[in-house]
Amino acid sequence: QVQLVESGGGLVQAGGSLRLSCAASGRRNSFSRMGWFRQAPGKQRELVASIATIGGTNYLDSVKGRFTISRDIAKNMVYLQMNSLKPEDTAVYYCWMYDSSNYWGQGTQVTVSS
Repeated sequence: QVQLVESGGGLVQAGGSLRLSCAASGRRNSFSRMGWFRQAPGKQRELVASIATIGGTNYLDSVKGRFTISRDIAKNMVYLQMNSLKPEDTAVYYCWMYDSSNYWGQGTQVTVSS
């Protein structure tokens, strides 16, 4: 059974940085797509960034130039480097991996204070 475990969330001041990590267990083969979603209170879950084996990376417009997604295929891990954080980035961030099925992490809270 595939399990995704996130780490790296927390509280940071505006302008600061955080790095989220997500590790997949229970699977040897790599995933075709990996990414990060977020959900703020009262809002729908949105795709923040994704990375594909074929097709490169994709970012939410509001995080372009500030966030960078990367992956370690051998370890089945995905990362999200978040710089110049803003209060509007506050949300629960979910790791996502896809290969015929969707897999989700439990979520990690990111809070950016002004």
